[in-house]
Amino acid sequence: MKCVDQGNKMPTNIPKYKENSYSFFNSHPVFSIREATEAFNPPRGRRGMVDRLKHHVEKGRLVSITKGIYAVVPGRKDPGAFHPDPFLSAAAIRGDAVFSHHSALELLGASHSDWNQITLFTQKRRRPLSLARTTILFLEDPGDLAEKQQRSLGIRKVERLGKVLSATGPERTLVEGFRRPGLAGGLEELIESAAGFPVLDLALLEEVLGVYDAAYLWAAAGWFLERFQRTFYVPNELLGRLGRRKPRSPRYLEKKARGGWLASRWNLILPDLLRPHGETGEPQP
Repeated sequence: MKCVDQGNKMPTNIPKYKENSYSFFNSHPVFSIREATEAFNPPRGRRGMVDRLKHHVEKGRLVSITKGIYAVVPGRKDPGAFHPDPFLSAAAIRGDAVFSHHSALELLGASHSDWNQITLFTQKRRRPLSLARTTILFLEDPGDLAEKQQRSLGIRKVERLGKVLSATGPERTLVEGFRRPGLAGGLEELIESAAGFPVLDLALLEEVLGVYDAAYLWAAAGWFLERFQRTFYVPNELLGRLGRRKPRSPRYLEKKARGGWLASRWNLILPDLLRPHGETGEPQP
């Protein structure tokens, strides 16, 4: 009996090997050759799997994202017009991916704007990958966390399109954003997004700051928590502890920045756009 295309639904009365293919494709919208080889265990191993996947590509059922990584073309979509989900693509490329910065804000449902860049931490760095609409940046795990074997600190599991991904949680996302604001969409995007977190685990935030132990990060977190003290129920004692670790002299939160205003309690020079209405601060040249 001829198989009828029913979108993503698995046809009936089909050979067992095809049934296994449909089942695998339905549960793995993006996958690696390794995953497929383990699932199908073909007679010629990986080489046999490559030949089988090439056949599916030729039939328009799959598209190749990069070497060894494939995405399932849904329904009757034109393979040439299909754009695989960049998060699932990145996770298939690096199984140890921990999504960070603006990507974490997106997965946590807190981002205020769309972003055409996916950022993740991995133990094995590789060159950026440019997809049709997105660039994926693969960053090495931060040295401070790697040296202290704290890679999993502040990580959350997040579901996306049926796949469970790892991402930095609100506390670590805030700190990573202060470390590299450009990867979070800029300070304004970071602050507006982080202000919308439902809750912050203040003890965990302090633990993350302790691992990095950088004066400007203690100060940045203190400034943020002071600004949103009521939102996150921040005790004055915590602000005091953070304040004692601030930089000894004023410093810019964004590298190479010029101008702005000085938040004197924290010795931080911040962009004018982050000055709350009515808040005073010394202007900087």
